[in-house]
Amino acid sequence: MKIDWAALGSVFGVSLVATVALVGLFTLGIVGLSKQEEAAAQGGSAALARTAAYACFALCAAAVAYGIYLIVV
Repeated sequence: MKIDWAALGSVFGVSLVATVALVGLFTLGIVGLSKQEEAAAQGGSAALARTAAYACFALCAAAVAYGIYLIVV
């Protein structure tokens, strides 16, 4: 049995980068929602923070759906 270490390292690197990016994007969505509540408490408009948070969550869902698509097809 021969292991292709370069391919294994490549898969590990891509998985690590994708995981960190997805978690970071989800974290930005949570921060955006918390800023929305903070802006509403101060009497300001929270539409931009809410829109950015929903965009982050939509991108997370799209990345997960694309991953499932890659597995199935």
